[in-house]
Amino acid sequence: MAATPANASFENYLNTLKENVVKTYHSDQKSLMLPVLAWHNRLTYDKNHIDKYNEMPWGFGAALSYYENENWHGLYAMAFKDSNSYMETFFGYAYLKNTTLDDKKDWRLGYGYTLGITQRHEYAYIPVPLPLPIAAVSYKKASLNAAYVPGVKNDGNVLFCWLRYDL
Repeated sequence: MAATPANASFENYLNTLKENVVKTYHSDQKSLMLPVLAWHNRLTYDKNHIDKYNEMPWGFGAALSYYENENWHGLYAMAFKDSNSYMETFFGYAYLKNTTLDDKKDWRLGYGYTLGITQRHEYAYIPVPLPLPIAAVSYKKASLNAAYVPGVKNDGNVLFCWLRYDL
């Protein structure tokens, strides 16, 4: 059976993804990550839920980083207190397509995605895949990153933010 253009395109994407994961894994660039905010969208949560949820996700993470041109690839692991103050882990691959905002290339604005797996108390720490959109504002080696976890009324709809520092 001949490959259709859509199948060929998806196969090309998977091959590129695999190559980028391997390059990132072999990179000697390391980064530290610090979760700083888990904001619950006030338009989708009632006051009772907002009042009981933790929005300060104390934790820590680390990443192997790989830069291709100005674009960032990362293999990361993070652990932090979730909305219910239980430990949550999140690990995976992330990609940010960056645009430089100045001639020195110190300031960057990025958007991309993460293909991750999380483990939460509510799910008996069974690994759950969680692909998410991400964005970042970076200055030199420091970045403020954000991902939005979609959801329904009183569940999901969380803006998760973390700092990343390239060592």
